[in-house]
Amino acid sequence: MKDRIEAGLTEIFRDVFEDDTLVVHRDLTARQVEGWDSLTHVRLLLTAERKFGVRISAAEAGQLKRVGDLLDLLHAKIEKSPRRYGSNFSV
Repeated sequence: MKDRIEAGLTEIFRDVFEDDTLVVHRDLTARQVEGWDSLTHVRLLLTAERKFGVRISAAEAGQLKRVGDLLDLLHAKIEKSPRRYGSNFSV
């Protein structure tokens, strides 16, 4: 399932940053992506919430330091309630 989540995030990142060559990996941080500012960060999280059918609290968002943290958070939320979240996304 983590591969599906990572593929979904790659799609989101490429759309948000309008860069079809962007490679998303666990260690990727905002400093490594041109144009990743606080507003873009909010857009990424809102888009991920919609795609994966989850809610990310402000406290959770504040703990995210790299893409791997977001991947782990999404995976944990989907695994915790697969009936609630699992059917909401497709990759």
